Amino acid sequence: MAAIFSVSALFLGIALMMLGNGLQGSLLGLRGSLEGFNTQVLGLVMSGYFAGFLAGSLFAPKVVAKVGHIRVFAALASLASAAVLVHSIFIDPWVWTGMRLVTGFSYAGLYIVAESWINDMSDNQNRGRLLGTYMVIQLGALSAGQYLLAVSDPSGANLFMIVAVLVSLALLPVCLAASRAPDFTAPETLSFRELYRLSPLGSIGMTLNGVTNGAIFGFAAIYAQRIGLSVTEISTFIAVIFLGGMLLQWPVGRISDLVNRRLIITVVTFAAMLAAIVAILLPDPVTAQPPAMIESRNVWPLFITVAIFGGFSIPMYSLFNAHVNDRVPLKKMVAASSGLIFLNGAGAILGPNLAALAIDLTGPKGFFITLATIHGIIGLLTLFRMLRKAAPTSRQHVDFVAMPVRGTSYAVQLTVEQDEEEQMPSDSEPQGKPQGKPQGEPPDAEAVVTSADGATPPARDRTPGTPDARNRGDTDGDR
Repeated sequence: MAAIFSVSALFLGIALMMLGNGLQGSLLGLRGSLEGFNTQVLGLVMSGYFAGFLAGSLFAPKVVAKVGHIRVFAALASLASAAVLVHSIFIDPWVWTGMRLVTGFSYAGLYIVAESWINDMSDNQNRGRLLGTYMVIQLGALSAGQYLLAVSDPSGANLFMIVAVLVSLALLPVCLAASRAPDFTAPETLSFRELYRLSPLGSIGMTLNGVTNGAIFGFAAIYAQRIGLSVTEISTFIAVIFLGGMLLQWPVGRISDLVNRRLIITVVTFAAMLAAIVAILLPDPVTAQPPAMIESRNVWPLFITVAIFGGFSIPMYSLFNAHVNDRVPLKKMVAASSGLIFLNGAGAILGPNLAALAIDLTGPKGFFITLATIHGIIGLLTLFRMLRKAAPTSRQHVDFVAMPVRGTSYAVQLTVEQDEEEQMPSDSEPQGKPQGKPQGEPPDAEAVVTSADGATPPARDRTPGTPDARNRGDTDGDR
């Protein structure tokens, strides 16, 4: 509890920021529909956020390294707040696309500041709790932000002002925090070619997962409005997707630690596909009954279905992160994660545009047709890789950690540093003899030995050239 309290100001700032972000994403989709924007134009507008996020993930770390955490957080929060207000002044799709680029860039930098700050304030005893709290705050605030849609008329300017106020208020706890700003180190990089060689399934799967996330974040509100849901019902429709993901993150991840992780990916993605198919087949939740054409509403079957869908779809991001980390050397985990985030962001740019095309061709059901198709492709790809390559041994497994869906590589540093610390030998361990072997028996490659100078190396060396089974630099395929 003391660890969480030490970063409580930062968590409060994140919560306010995500309340605004959750409201803004749904508000723009809903307002764009009310303004009569073409579906394809809406897809372009909504994809602007992910393009900006991608650019911010690449360039914001350099700015943070030069200027510092608090200044960058203040500058980017101010920029994001101003961009929101521009949406309410200029009702133009091209202006909105530009402002979504600015918003995505700003939020990428804000996430980088927040996650690197949490990383600096954590240690091996509290790192998991802090990351779990961060994930819950992200998804919880995104869900709660949806209900702010009902505070005022989406066709007016008030909701844009509320978003701007929330993002601006996020500055106060961060700028006034008593804790010091941390040092900053830019993450390593890894070529996409090497990342694909280490894990083809992880690379392709994370890109396709980005497509589904982009479609959900960009078009859920538009779909809900097109099928006739009220503003409050639209809020609930989107909120239950995130709540379902939040509730099933841990059990799904825990099971994936105990059995073949690719099997869990297959089961989970096909479950999400089936939930999307059920949503397609459900009768329209809002109908008009003759002869008086009285409106009949039956929205709860849809809400339950999308909650189940979110419960299986949202954890896919964390599952693919864990899957790749099972296959890369420890020292390359953060670099690999940076590459995965880039691929996920590239897929997210496509998501709204593919959903828009499907809706144009098939009507509102095209939203779930897109989601079902992508999850089906992920499942088939995973089955194919399972037939090609054997699963890693239990020693190669890293523990699953629930990851924020729109996080950066600095969230991964939390898990990597914990793994590194767990490898360090305890002061109470006897040195000079192999661990776990009877005296006189020759030590194996995993044994702890004492070098000539008396130093004890880590129990598992995962650097290139060592016999660690997780160092796959001399083999190819997936993985």
